[in-house]
Amino acid sequence: MSIALRYCHITVNDLDASLAFYRDALGLEIRNDVASGEFRWVTLGGTTQPDVEIVLSEPHAGRSQADGDALQELLTKGVLSMAMFAADDVDATFERVRASGAEVLQEPIDQPWGPRDCAFRDPSGNMVRIEQRAKA
Repeated sequence: MSIALRYCHITVNDLDASLAFYRDALGLEIRNDVASGEFRWVTLGGTTQPDVEIVLSEPHAGRSQADGDALQELLTKGVLSMAMFAADDVDATFERVRASGAEVLQEPIDQPWGPRDCAFRDPSGNMVRIEQRAKA
């Protein structure tokens, strides 16, 4: 028996602004853009992990009004889970994402536990960290 991550969901306020961040700044590819009533969701992925996709959707997409409102409140507070990416060159990735206008939370630094990493906020306020593993 085996198990593998297939999808990871990130809640966003504005899909188009989020696409500019995840597709254009981070370099992920759009895999699917699906309309569902008045909402839509978009899946993206990287070339090095073809079976793993990130799903971007709005708080009220596929949820009750009360659940969507609760999720929107958490998104607005900036307390939803962060997303963590790995890059071969965190410094070059940092410069590309910063040039996109993304809010910088932390410039690249070497962490005492090993990786070199940086952090941004996506257009909806979600924290996105990018790490480069320490060289052995």
